[in-house]
Amino acid sequence: MNLKNTLKLEQLAMMLTALFLGIYLLEFKWWWYLIFILAPDISMLGYAIGTRVGAFFYNLFHHKGTAFLIFLLGYYLNEQYLINNQYLMFAGIIILAHSSMDRIFGYGLKYDDDFKHTHLGMIGNKT
Repeated sequence: MNLKNTLKLEQLAMMLTALFLGIYLLEFKWWWYLIFILAPDISMLGYAIGTRVGAFFYNLFHHKGTAFLIFLLGYYLNEQYLINNQYLMFAGIIILAHSSMDRIFGYGLKYDDDFKHTHLGMIGNKT
């Protein structure tokens, strides 16, 4: 097995773990994921303004660090202030699952020069 396939399997494991945690930890119904799994792609609207703005918002909503911060913020508020923030935790899980799914298909974080230029290479290249 080559390294590219190994990395795709790693991303698949992350995506499935995120979905598992969301279903069993937060007790959301499975079909909520079907509805919201593509929600982070709304960030591509930034490309209507320009590639620099588009890349910024795309990367913000597709970064796994953002996913963890949103999840942990919801968890912290839930534990410390007894504010039910399962929706924040759910949003973090959706971003993690979505970004892992994107990486499986070769869509990485964007450089600000071109939508197709990602940290995984150019989209559409067979290298």
